[in-house]
Amino acid sequence: MVKVLRIINRFNLGGPTYNVAYLSKYLPSEYETLLVGGAKDDSEESSDFILNELGLKPIIIEEMKREINLRNDYIAYKKLKKIIKEFKPNIVHTHASKAGTLGRLAAYSCGVKVVVHTFHGHVFHSYFGKLKTTFYKYIERYLAKKSTAIIAISEIQKDELVKQHRICEAEKVHVIPLGFDLVRFHENQEIKRENFRKRYNLDSDEIAISIIGRLVPVKNHVLFLEGLKIVSEKTTKKIRAFIVGDGESRQLIEAKANELNAPYIDGTKSDEKKLLTFTSWIKEVDIVLAGSDIVALTSFNEGTPVSLIEAQAANKPIVTTNVGGIENIVIEDDTAFLCENNNVNEFANQLLRLIENDSIRQVMQTNGWIHVKEKFHYTRLLVDVDNLYKKLLTP
Repeated sequence: MVKVLRIINRFNLGGPTYNVAYLSKYLPSEYETLLVGGAKDDSEESSDFILNELGLKPIIIEEMKREINLRNDYIAYKKLKKIIKEFKPNIVHTHASKAGTLGRLAAYSCGVKVVVHTFHGHVFHSYFGKLKTTFYKYIERYLAKKSTAIIAISEIQKDELVKQHRICEAEKVHVIPLGFDLVRFHENQEIKRENFRKRYNLDSDEIAISIIGRLVPVKNHVLFLEGLKIVSEKTTKKIRAFIVGDGESRQLIEAKANELNAPYIDGTKSDEKKLLTFTSWIKEVDIVLAGSDIVALTSFNEGTPVSLIEAQAANKPIVTTNVGGIENIVIEDDTAFLCENNNVNEFANQLLRLIENDSIRQVMQTNGWIHVKEKFHYTRLLVDVDNLYKKLLTP
């Protein structure tokens, strides 16, 4: 029996949680996995339902939080060492930055044979200033030396880690894309579409544009609002936009909408017809996508954005900034229109092109599922990780 200690920053709603859950539940029976995570941030929606549906009961380390706190981080580190000494894992596999730092340090200190880290994204641009970014790069270079293997979730991310940021040598980095259970995004779409559009008072001739994810600075919702304002003044179609999610930038985004004279409502309190609706978190993202006609993403930086994989599984055309690993998960001009990072005119023009041209939307609505149904299914993820583990454990 191969024992795997799997450590993640926290169980927030998103790709990393789904992936650690699938890996903890569905790896072959020769593996015994213990799942550990930190405390959820108050600004984020809980993903407990993901773990509950799979019957997973992780150990929660309350002191392992997103922000740096030397006291809490040291307590979390000591707790991880205690877990390692008691569980005696053959492999420690960490996911994302805080877990990757504390987990790898603890594993190395305890003499664990195989230490693996997955970069679900990185903070080497668009998050912090130059000094702090340099500090984080130094830490990651040090931790990479203590790691048996590094997993990048796209070829572009591997290239960034190795060539651009020089975190470690290429031989140590293995590309394993994320994997999901995507069937629910492709099934029963007519019923789901009717439910979403009835809930938000959408007429059949209104085009719904959704942007899905945390409301945080790196997601650059300002670009979305500025582009939406331009489009609303040019389009001949009836449009409605939906900001799905919540987070620390909510008030700033609302203030920007006011500045742009873009009328909006809180969708948890009203279904009044306005250009923009803040829906807050919606767990049933498959219903959101079924009810939408276009999906947008405007981030400054991304690893592998789950919302775009799910959008393609639902056969929804996409307009997105071309950042991070996005080129590796969409097909340009086939499932998505790509635009330059933070270029409001290009974003608005591409969005307007999709809105105005029914035939382009219809063609793009047939391509997404074919592209993602196997490439990003969790069974492929399991095979890839199993193969890597066996390779690393072989003397």
